[in-house]
Amino acid sequence: MDVNGSAALVTGGASGLGAATARALAAAGAVVTIVDLQQEAGEAMVAELGGGARFVRADVTDADEVAEAVSLAAEDAPLRVAVSCAGIGDAQRILDRNGTPADLGRFRRVIDINLVGTFNVLRLAAAEIAGSPELEHGERGVIVNTASIAAFEGQIGQVAYSASKGGVVGMTVPAARDLAAAGIRVNTIAPGIIDTPLLAGLNEEYRAALAANVPFPKRLGTPEDYAALVMAIVSIGYLNGETIRLDGALRMSPK
Repeated sequence: MDVNGSAALVTGGASGLGAATARALAAAGAVVTIVDLQQEAGEAMVAELGGGARFVRADVTDADEVAEAVSLAAEDAPLRVAVSCAGIGDAQRILDRNGTPADLGRFRRVIDINLVGTFNVLRLAAAEIAGSPELEHGERGVIVNTASIAAFEGQIGQVAYSASKGGVVGMTVPAARDLAAAGIRVNTIAPGIIDTPLLAGLNEEYRAALAANVPFPKRLGTPEDYAALVMAIVSIGYLNGETIRLDGALRMSPK
């Protein structure tokens, strides 16, 4: 699918994976709407991208705010692409050293943002994309969600994060089947260790140790690696219902 002249929506688009994806989509000629809670960073991205790009401050778990963002995204061109990059992490063991059980509210928050938020964007973007004119083979658009290799090999303390990302993986095939009649493809990327702003604060020795654990290539992944995979998914019309690991063959150890 060629995105030139089409609209695209990227949640978490003000930084990291989302920002790199927004840049790649804009470079391909898409009119990009960035959805994020980071107002200043989002507006800076719009200034960088130009070409009719816009920023919408919205919480992915809020139905009304996401609905408004989706509607705005489709104002100037048919919405063809929606990429969900918004998410959080929160490490806590089920029982701490004193035997105290994990905080249920913290668990629910991770599930709400990473899983429920992803579904909220999926359902509302799908409703808008379904109204776009058909392209070749009846395709109307593609939705790309973000999981993690923690969905498969969650580490100690990652039970909430792994559960949320496992849910995103679990949605992929049924979502692709649900939306087949509308001509909408659904795929998921499961990144490994990506060099996002979250890792930027780590010292070089620790970063080097993380990279050394990757079989090949022995480096951290980059947001641009992720964005390149998004663009490949968009362009390959037969790729549907798939979760793709982006991890240099890394398999996570318990800790």
